[in-house]
Amino acid sequence: MSAISSSLLTFGPFLSKISSSAPCSRSFASTVSILSKPLCSSFYLLRYSSLQTKPLRATEGTISETSTSTISIDNDSSSDSTLFEIRARNKIGLLQVITRVLKVLGLRIEKATVEIESDFFVKKFFVTDSHGRKIEDPGSLDRIEKALLEAIEGGDGVVVLADSSVPSSRGIVVRKAGYLPEAGERKAKAEKLFGLMDGFLKNDSHSLQKDILDHVEYTVARSRFSFDDFEAYQALSHSVRDRLIERWHDTQQYFKRKDPKRLYFLSLEFLMGRSLSNSVINLGIKDQYADALKQLGFDFEVLAEQEGDAALGNGGLARLSACQMDSLATLDFPAWGYGLRYQYGLFRQVILDGFQHEQPDYWLNFGNPWEIERVHVSYPVKFYGTVEEENMNGHKSAIWVPGEMVEAVAYDNPIPGYGTRNTINLRLWAAKPSGQYDMESYNTGDYINAVVNRQKAETISCVLYPDDRSYQGKELRLKQQYFFVSASLQDIIRRFKEVHSNFEGLPDKVALQLSDTHPSLAIAEVMRVLVDEEHLSWNKAWGIVCKIFSFTTHTIQPEALEKIPVDLLGSLLPRHLQIIYEINFNFMEELKKKIGLDYSRLSRMSIVEEEGSVKNIRMANLSIVCSHTVNGVSQIHLELLKTRVFKDFYDLWPQKFQYKTNGVTQRRWIAVSNPSLCGLISKWLGTEAWIRDVDLLMGLREHAANADLQQEWKLVRRINKMRLAEYLEVMSGVKVSIDAMFDVQIKRIHEYKRQLLNLLGIIHRYDCIKNMRESDRWKVVPRVCIIGGKAAPGYEIAKKIIKLCHAVAEKINNDPDVGDLLKLVFIPDYNVSVAELVIPGSDLSQHISTAGHEASGTGSMKFLMNGCLLLATADGSTVEIIEEIGEENMFIFGAKVHEVPALRDNGSAARKPSLQFARVVRMVREGYFGFKDYFRSLCDAVESGGDFYLLGDDFESYLEAQAAADKAFVDQKRWTQMSILATAGSGKFSSDRTIVEYAEKTWGIEPCKCPF
Repeated sequence: MSAISSSLLTFGPFLSKISSSAPCSRSFASTVSILSKPLCSSFYLLRYSSLQTKPLRATEGTISETSTSTISIDNDSSSDSTLFEIRARNKIGLLQVITRVLKVLGLRIEKATVEIESDFFVKKFFVTDSHGRKIEDPGSLDRIEKALLEAIEGGDGVVVLADSSVPSSRGIVVRKAGYLPEAGERKAKAEKLFGLMDGFLKNDSHSLQKDILDHVEYTVARSRFSFDDFEAYQALSHSVRDRLIERWHDTQQYFKRKDPKRLYFLSLEFLMGRSLSNSVINLGIKDQYADALKQLGFDFEVLAEQEGDAALGNGGLARLSACQMDSLATLDFPAWGYGLRYQYGLFRQVILDGFQHEQPDYWLNFGNPWEIERVHVSYPVKFYGTVEEENMNGHKSAIWVPGEMVEAVAYDNPIPGYGTRNTINLRLWAAKPSGQYDMESYNTGDYINAVVNRQKAETISCVLYPDDRSYQGKELRLKQQYFFVSASLQDIIRRFKEVHSNFEGLPDKVALQLSDTHPSLAIAEVMRVLVDEEHLSWNKAWGIVCKIFSFTTHTIQPEALEKIPVDLLGSLLPRHLQIIYEINFNFMEELKKKIGLDYSRLSRMSIVEEEGSVKNIRMANLSIVCSHTVNGVSQIHLELLKTRVFKDFYDLWPQKFQYKTNGVTQRRWIAVSNPSLCGLISKWLGTEAWIRDVDLLMGLREHAANADLQQEWKLVRRINKMRLAEYLEVMSGVKVSIDAMFDVQIKRIHEYKRQLLNLLGIIHRYDCIKNMRESDRWKVVPRVCIIGGKAAPGYEIAKKIIKLCHAVAEKINNDPDVGDLLKLVFIPDYNVSVAELVIPGSDLSQHISTAGHEASGTGSMKFLMNGCLLLATADGSTVEIIEEIGEENMFIFGAKVHEVPALRDNGSAARKPSLQFARVVRMVREGYFGFKDYFRSLCDAVESGGDFYLLGDDFESYLEAQAAADKAFVDQKRWTQMSILATAGSGKFSSDRTIVEYAEKTWGIEPCKCPF
């Protein structure tokens, strides 16, 4: 069968919205139900919405012989397309009808011209088939001609396209927009229905205002004459979501039609933050909404502040996942994200008397207008039970008989791209009780058991990061991981099977990305589905699995790699443990053939850890064995993976190991969080294209010394500092000077991130000011030191660092000798929204982890994009930042990665830290800031033979870097030029670049841009 003939038989499932000539028009195809089930072997029926019609038979009398319209076909005028020349009597809407017919047939219109001759027009269409080729099959050309004549002449409203390979009584039925075979009232109703659905939502002020007020009254259920800011925010969000859903539907239907290879991004964490501002900017309608709201008496920025953070993650990994989803949408890649819809996000941090306390984050208390609950999209997820064997066709087959079952219900979150119509999906799963078990309980009168079962089920998706120090905590964490993996894979495989019948084609259509080891159970689950449910042989299933998975690790230390106790896994997922043992056995046998009986190395590389009192499954080893690519997240991280963390695996499979330096999206971290800087950059570059093509930022380099740009740059930064100063005063009561240097360290509190080094540096600065003559204090560069971050609930050392910060701040901020020369403020409950305020207002940002402990570090990239200068160690992505902007535009200090092991081997006593370091530690130890006994363990950690993170070794170098920053800040011209160059050199650290590298080198996916 020819290409066009084939497309005529299969266009139904791929039908999507077809743009008409009207600027805001949605074609009639959008009202077609995309249901093309085969009624017989070669017959497909498209039906409108709820209108049921019977298939019509093709007859020889379908086309009128007395037609005044003519169609000529020419395959010689163009080398790559077929010319259809149509001469017909002119009437309103006829061109649109012809265009629709061609597009519904799966044809592409490459070029068109029109000429008017009295009551007739002559229109030329240069057309290709769905594969972009000329149409040369005579039968196909004849059927297209008949379809066009039928549409032009009107007939009975039906175009019948018969397939030449089957009897003429069967064919494809396509109905023209607005027409039904029955005349009269039903026809008028259908035309009315299609007319109402023919346009996209409009974005002029009046339309936006009407949509918002409609949502106030009908969604929020408030009077449109009396509603507050929060209710206005809810209505505004639903109005924006309506537009997202339009694009989301268009994108998904286009993906169905094109059937590209899709990426499925599996991550247990997505730190999305707020959605409103990001959505309207990516949709390109922020100004329209701001104007519409202003006329209604509301301010867009005020309403945006009503939104809470969707804190479904912790730290860099979770925010990285969110940035990558934004880039996937913007770059038009066919992708889905999968995660968990936690009822409670990362805990709320409350500071009482300087001590951290944790409270639940009730982020769903007031609803989430951005999500769409898909009650009809749910899957059963099994736990516990036994594995039985059955003989099927002479082969033994494993049957998992579960002991518990819950339902996974989908909640969809549209993710819009910038400068594109593409809107992809983040699907989050919530756990609900299985209806089967609920009915059993109710039928037996055991209502209490039904309630208990519901609570047990919902606990699975209840809390982000349950405390896993107990067995119950470990079990809940493992349940979360499998629940998320099972539901996601059922959804992915269902989508694949809708179009494809052969699993050997799965690697050509599916790429599964493991974001760290949390989703690694997906490997065993895919094997289980293919072998136990789809009845593929083990070898065939294994061959498929090894082609679809790629693995990105964010770990630096081997001891931090995830392990699951064998007993726990065998109890909760008995079949998966069997599969993992089988994978490991086969791997060990193959490994013996390559390396011999090197039992030490075999033990290190085994997926099953036999040493110790508890057997464990090494999830990282499982991920490496089963993935075609293993990714590091920075250049230095890859070297550590190759030489330290996974050296044995690298020696075996060097071709598997790659790195893609992490990135952040400039749309969130400049366009949304720093609109003034965004406008200034666009002005000096002469384009807004950099928001999508971030490499254009390099154009700022030629203007970096321009006095006019520097003046405007300083003004933007000063305004941002004013906003931050107001926030600090409201939040902490501390009034700060915007003329001071804003010195910021905001990140998760951890010993390796060395907030303690920062605090000891602040104490040293305070001590110097106190001990200098008053007449010399005017030489001191004023500093506002800002620290923010959360400590894990069970991490006592980190909590003591937070308390020390407050104790030092209490002393400094109330010392009249210091005044505005030094202030210290701790920001509680740090999250994405706070970061969007703090980062644009920062002058200096500290990224001072012990070298070799930060895999990448995306926080530095956000500050860099906003023109904040970095004081940092040569760790993680900082090494590559140095290459991009030059060490002269940064303040680098501390031991290098290769120096750290030797320093540790010497021991802290032999290293003899500087006198300055000894003095500031003694101030803390002797109770200068109070709480002498409480802080003793902090002091012991950096003295008394400890100091694993080398605070004492790096302290002198750290003070020198701080002095260099002071000197540069005094010279505001130099400082501003360095700031401009920082932004200009930040292009490499966009998540757009990261995603392109993954797409080309790892996933094998290509852009699939939904047409406007």
